[in-house]
Amino acid sequence: MTEPPLILISPSIEKEGVEFHDRSISLSEAYPRAVAHAGGIPLALPVGTSRELMAECVRRADGILLTGGDDIEPGLYGNGLPTKLRRTVGTTPDGGERDLRELILIDEIFRQRKPLLAICRGHQLLNVALGGTLIVDIPTQVPKAINHSRMDRRSEKVHEVRLTRQSLLSKIIGERILGVNSTHHQAVGRVAEPLQVTGTTDDGIVESMELKSEAARLLPFLLAIQFHPERLTDRYAEHGAIFCAFTQACALHRKKNL
Repeated sequence: MTEPPLILISPSIEKEGVEFHDRSISLSEAYPRAVAHAGGIPLALPVGTSRELMAECVRRADGILLTGGDDIEPGLYGNGLPTKLRRTVGTTPDGGERDLRELILIDEIFRQRKPLLAICRGHQLLNVALGGTLIVDIPTQVPKAINHSRMDRRSEKVHEVRLTRQSLLSKIIGERILGVNSTHHQAVGRVAEPLQVTGTTDDGIVESMELKSEAARLLPFLLAIQFHPERLTDRYAEHGAIFCAFTQACALHRKKNL
């Protein structure tokens, strides 16, 4: 009997946790629940920015899940933001430590060639890590865009994403239109060279990316999505299918490397 794959999940950091009000790891239980329901064993990534620690965590994992959270430090993808835009960027409780940790993590994922599912902030950071940029604030820079920051309906479908024919995501769900939730004010800007856009909203905001065909050899599985399927898996089979496809890719990678 094949053991279930171990999925490493990258958490956020909160300024004050429950115990002693220390700075603490923060992870919505929706992520590990979705992974476990799809047949994986979820495990939270430890804090720190040690390359050796990150490399060993990735080595032991069968796949990695990058999650949502705070805005990414703009200096990583574009210096000299106008004051108006800079004011839209949220502050982080760790002074950019999560950015650094996850950039090291992404580098190790590609070096060790592990399956990757990147959600929301993870989708954006992946693009930055590979040389792309972000739209700093959708309402400011794309004034005709729909409202993408629907925290009031964070666990409901609020708009549709149109998927590229034969894209990984369209194959996973068996459709070319996907209803999604939407809780972001930033988005992918210039797409990094190894990636291709495979899903957008009608206003042109990038909602899903994968590796270009000529770069597919870099990872056994890569899906980057702007929405949060972990919040919809209990009611919508197509969103559960995303986690099942990812977990199955992790299991296959594990089997090939035993």
